[in-house]
Amino acid sequence: MKDAAFEIRPIRRADNLTIARIIREVMTAHGASGEGFSIHDAEVDDMYTAYQKAGAAYFVVEKSGKVLGGAGIAPLLGGEADTCELKKMYFLPEARGKGLAKEIADRCLERARAFGYRRCYLETITEMAAANRFYQRYGFRALAAPMGATGHSACTAFYLLEW
Repeated sequence: MKDAAFEIRPIRRADNLTIARIIREVMTAHGASGEGFSIHDAEVDDMYTAYQKAGAAYFVVEKSGKVLGGAGIAPLLGGEADTCELKKMYFLPEARGKGLAKEIADRCLERARAFGYRRCYLETITEMAAANRFYQRYGFRALAAPMGATGHSACTAFYLLEW
């Protein structure tokens, strides 16, 4: 990691309120708070428990004891058994532009491979331009339509990474 002051670690139960606040703050700032967005997923309020299930993991970025963002992987709902989803990847402004998206994505995809997944799907909105550029640079390819049954009908950009 470029800045040793940042740490990426597995989510803890004590992180739930902070991660929920970050998800809601970032999504709302990008206009992604209406119906059909993941901001309304039940897991947002208890990310720790949601990512303790088989084939799932969630990581947070922390600096000086303050959680600044996170990302996770989980089986793609309604998808093939070999496909996971990169989920809930959001950072507060002070954590952006520091290479942390790559670091946390690397950690998530390393875990995905260890779980036996062969593909990773994600969905977002076109308005999150920096995120879309990052996913494309990382190697995700754009899809014309969504995969699985995430229930996120408001998403407008879909990506897949295969290995």
